Amino acid sequence: MKRLTTFLFFLCNVYIIVSQTDTKIYDIINGISSKRIEADITTLANFGTRHTLSDTLSATRGIGAARRWIKSEFEKIASNCNNCLDVFYQKDLVKKGTNQRITKDVWVVNVVAVQKGTKYPNNYIIMSGDIDSRISDPNNYTDDAPGANDNASGMAGTIEAARVLSKYQFENSIMYVGLSGEEQGLFGGKGLAKYAQEKGWNIVGVLNNDMIGNIQGVDGVIDNRTFRIFSEPVPPTETEQQRKARRFYGGEVDGVSRQLARFIYTTTKTYMPEMNPKMIYRLDRFGRGGHHRPFNDAGFPGVRIMEAHENYTQQHQDIRTENGIEYGDKLKFVNFEYAKKLTAVNAINLASVASAPPSPQNVGIGGIVEASAKLKWDKVNGAKGYKIYWRDTTSPTWDNFKYVENTTEFTLDGIVIDNYFFGVSAVGENGHESIVSFPSKIIR
Repeated sequence: MKRLTTFLFFLCNVYIIVSQTDTKIYDIINGISSKRIEADITTLANFGTRHTLSDTLSATRGIGAARRWIKSEFEKIASNCNNCLDVFYQKDLVKKGTNQRITKDVWVVNVVAVQKGTKYPNNYIIMSGDIDSRISDPNNYTDDAPGANDNASGMAGTIEAARVLSKYQFENSIMYVGLSGEEQGLFGGKGLAKYAQEKGWNIVGVLNNDMIGNIQGVDGVIDNRTFRIFSEPVPPTETEQQRKARRFYGGEVDGVSRQLARFIYTTTKTYMPEMNPKMIYRLDRFGRGGHHRPFNDAGFPGVRIMEAHENYTQQHQDIRTENGIEYGDKLKFVNFEYAKKLTAVNAINLASVASAPPSPQNVGIGGIVEASAKLKWDKVNGAKGYKIYWRDTTSPTWDNFKYVENTTEFTLDGIVIDNYFFGVSAVGENGHESIVSFPSKIIR
């Protein structure tokens, strides 16, 4: 009898887990094409160079030709979905001498495609790739810099995600972006982040894809399933009061970008369990930068998604062979099936965030010197219920939750506030849940 009870309990839990998944997400995974990604990476690499300062007039070479082609691809996608994408250029003039890598005045031009949400159109989840490329000398804008992996792979993935997701409607807006000027100083991201602030857009998250096509590292490791999610611990825009409060109440690893990283980790493990997402508790690679950083600087959640094992002989290198080693970011080194997998990771997370209600605001927590934890939050329009999460303070993921409905406050009896971290997400009628909100104030 005990075995039967255990088996029934197991079946019930399996049913609960399965019922919380959305079959549409599996259709999205199956819709991603490695062949289309390969064709797009090939086209981008064949522009010769996409250096930010390169030719803008040629129809076949340089960054001008590349961005016009990217815009035309977004426009083709829009024409196939009854103009569901608003496609445009966003640009800023960067003056000569702004830094050592800007040797002449240049227009940094981003290509943007917006798929408007049906319910929360001013909430945006962004997927970006970089248009520009470079070789050993960051100021050499004439020689060949195919940039097949860095970062035609991320750009091609962004285009492919737009192709697949444009077939669906979502409650929140999705933005697909080709950013320029990354190698010269992250200028494209700076320009778009400022533009978003001026427009009053609510950026729910930025998924910056920078190199998603290499599976063989310079260390000899070959791995086609692991990928990294870089995220900063807390925003640089936090106030001194917030910093002081964090010292007493915790949250050193619980900023908005870190919650986005946890969301990506959980969604990937749910729908693509064969993949191995690796959260890196760091803004970016050691001493290096990527195009999510300007959004972080503006206070927006943003992460970098990329391959797990880099090959430095193929990054920022003149095309050459030395001592039997072939240098250069060539097409032959890109693994298109791996790029497909990471594109799918992005697509399902875009879809999941875009299908969910907004995250709860003004989450408060209390329970000092009590054998319970109290949480309270503002009502979220469109939410059917909420999940109250808690985890060990040393755990990287949200491991436990309590689901509640028809309330905006709850007490977790027997859960000592000192021993855990807590958060709250909103759950929609469709079962999709928001990114977790970490408490921002103390309640009594």
